[in-house]
Amino acid sequence: MGGKVINIEDLPARPDRDVSIREVFGIETDATAPAFFEPCDHVPKIDPGYLFDPAATMAILSGFSGDRRVLIQGPHGTGKSSHIEQIAARLNWPCVRINLDSHISRIDLLGKDAIVLRDNMQVTEFREGMLPWAYQHPVALVFDEYDAGRPDVMFVIQRVLEAEGRLTILDQNRVLHPHPSFRLFATANTIGLGDLTGLYHGTQQLNQAQLDRWTVTQRFDYLDEADEICMVRGKADWMAKDGDLPLMVRMAGLTRNGFRSGDVSTVMSLRTVLAWAENIRLFGDVDYAFRTAFLNRCDETERGIFCEYYQRCFGRDLKDSDPAPWERAT
Repeated sequence: MGGKVINIEDLPARPDRDVSIREVFGIETDATAPAFFEPCDHVPKIDPGYLFDPAATMAILSGFSGDRRVLIQGPHGTGKSSHIEQIAARLNWPCVRINLDSHISRIDLLGKDAIVLRDNMQVTEFREGMLPWAYQHPVALVFDEYDAGRPDVMFVIQRVLEAEGRLTILDQNRVLHPHPSFRLFATANTIGLGDLTGLYHGTQQLNQAQLDRWTVTQRFDYLDEADEICMVRGKADWMAKDGDLPLMVRMAGLTRNGFRSGDVSTVMSLRTVLAWAENIRLFGDVDYAFRTAFLNRCDETERGIFCEYYQRCFGRDLKDSDPAPWERAT
C-alpha cells in the first residue's frame, strides 16, 4: 500500500482499492476487502506478527466492506480491540478507540460549550465531541468495554447504530449524516446480559432494542496453544528459541480450563503471558517472572491451585516463600 502519510481530510470519501483477503489475512477465500491506498495519521501501526482468527476476521471485514455494525464479545485479554485495529491497519482505514468507562458521559461523546479567547474577548463556542467528529470522517470507531457504558451514553450510541442513522446535536440544532466510510465496532466481555461470575465488575445488562441493532455479533476466544505460541514469539522475539514458552502457554491454558470449571476465579490472558515473557527478560528467572506477572495478584486461597498447575507444566514446586533471584545469589 502507499508509503506516505496524509491528513485524514485528504482521504477520498470511499476506499480507492480492493485487497485480497487471502493475501493480506491468510484466509482461504477469493473475496476482497475495500482499502485506502494511502494511510493517514489515524491509521494504527501494523503488527507484522499478528495472527488473524478466520471467523472474527471475516466478521470484522463485513463491517468494513458492508457497513455492518459488528460487536466482538469474549474474555478479557483475547485481543478483541487489537484484532479490529490490525485489520484497519492493513486496510489503511483510520481507527479510533473509545473506552466506555464510567467516567465517559453524554457530553464527552457529543461535545459541549467552551469559553475561548477570540480577538481578546471571551466567547462561548461549541466544541465537538469524538462521536460527531468520527461520524463525519472515514473512521472506524471502536467502543471498548461496551457493556460497561452508562445508560445515558448508550442511548446516544443507539442513534448511530443504524447504517443510515442520523445524529442529532440538540445544542446546535444540527442533524448529522454519516460519512460514507464511517464504520462502527464494539468489544464487550459479556454479551449484554450482565455478569454472573463477578469477573467483570462494572458491566451491566444492555437494552435488548439496542443489541438488536448490532447486525453482526462474533464470539472471540483465546487462541489455541500452537497459535498462542506463535503470537508470543512474534511479539517477544527474545523467547523465539526458549523451550519454556510452550510450558508457559500450557500453564495459561490450565488456568482458563480451571476458570471454566469453577475451580479458580482468575485467568491468564494472552496479555498476561506477554507480561510473563517481558518479566523473564527483566528478571532473568522464569519462576519469579511468573510470580510478578500473575501469581501475586491472585486470591491467596487459590494460589495453591495455581502452584499445582505450575508443577504439572514445569515439573517443579513453586511456593510463596521461594526467594527472589538476587536473594538466592546471596
